[in-house]
Amino acid sequence: MSENTPKEQDSIPTSKIERSSKFVKTGFKIGGNFVKHYSKKLFNPSLSKDELNENNAADIYESLSQLKGSALKVAQMLSMDKNILPKAYVNQFSQSQYNAPPLSGPLIVQTFRKYYGKTPDKVFDSFELKSSNAASIGQVHQAFLNGKKLAVKIQYPGVGDSISSDLKLVKPFAFRLLGMSEKELDVYMKEVEERLLEETDYELEVQRSLKFSQACSVLENVVFPEYYPELSSKRTITMGWLEGLHLKEYLQTNPSQEERNKIGQALWDFYNFQEHELRAVHADPHPGNFLITPEGKLGIIDFGCIKELPDDFYYPFFSLALKGALNDKESALKAFRELEMILPKDSPQQVEFYYENFSEMIALFTRPYTSGTFDFSESSFFEQIYAYGDRMARMPEFKQARGVKHFIYINRTNFGLYNILHELKATVKTDTYPPHIKRD
Repeated sequence: MSENTPKEQDSIPTSKIERSSKFVKTGFKIGGNFVKHYSKKLFNPSLSKDELNENNAADIYESLSQLKGSALKVAQMLSMDKNILPKAYVNQFSQSQYNAPPLSGPLIVQTFRKYYGKTPDKVFDSFELKSSNAASIGQVHQAFLNGKKLAVKIQYPGVGDSISSDLKLVKPFAFRLLGMSEKELDVYMKEVEERLLEETDYELEVQRSLKFSQACSVLENVVFPEYYPELSSKRTITMGWLEGLHLKEYLQTNPSQEERNKIGQALWDFYNFQEHELRAVHADPHPGNFLITPEGKLGIIDFGCIKELPDDFYYPFFSLALKGALNDKESALKAFRELEMILPKDSPQQVEFYYENFSEMIALFTRPYTSGTFDFSESSFFEQIYAYGDRMARMPEFKQARGVKHFIYINRTNFGLYNILHELKATVKTDTYPPHIKRD
């Protein structure tokens, strides 16, 4: 076993008592880390928090990776926004995108028997007990049936039944890490809980996978696995095996700029086609959900998290992405109010403050949409976004919740897309699937 290969788990805590006990133990560890840090700081007042962050991040990730499920999923989500957490947390939590500790063979057989009523060898011609990929909610195994190579995704035991209780347990950690107000955190957690309940329903995921892969089949250079509903269940999914490399592996092959642009364009079209033609979008854009096939196409291997865009959010939100939209102050303020970025109780001075700050943020974030073609290798663009986010985080005016709940997943989706395109250093045409918005 290589140094980077996570150790297999022989058991997983499933009851509320077992899972809450794990959190309590982690809390004690973190408390000990703070005591050590401030003891050292007595003798070295200039000591930074780097070591403290490293220790806390390692302890929290170890606990979450053993628990798996919604707690680990929240860590994965946070790792995608490099502007929210200290680097130590991002580095630790990002492991959940590809490399969470897998369950051992005997535990998989036990789990498989629970969902299928029989062992894997009674369902498939062959089944590899060692997982090919382990993430926050489930892990993937290779199998063969009637000469077809298959991917079988098995959900971790207890994950679907512990979402609400897990999120209550992770809330104090999130509160401390994010510095959000309690109201804002409650809105965040409620929206996350709704999406996770859907994401752990694998029968729903198979239905969505079939629907979205069919709808998106018109896109160039985007491919999907074949799905087998008859070999799937509430907690398992069977699909055709899609050959390919994850983003990190693909970039190590040193692809040409033309190849990077091709994959980047496929990714941009995949997301914008869904947002503007389907009004629902694959809202989990972490690199573990994509493969680059040997033919140089983008493979989509997970449709667990889908966010629908209701009209009362879609129209005001994307009206702000139109070129010059922010120059029409009256229309921009109307959209801000509909999106609850500006509230009825705000004073005229507050209205002006939020108008100016939100306009600056949106002008920056929608720059790719208003450019026609955009080079995502442009580091200065991301530096400006991070700098603006850091500045907002320091403003007391943004400590309270602003914006409707739909922002949580849509911002995560678009920023996740931007980050992957930045890693690809891709240049893409951004006007291929524009928003369906008409000016008044």
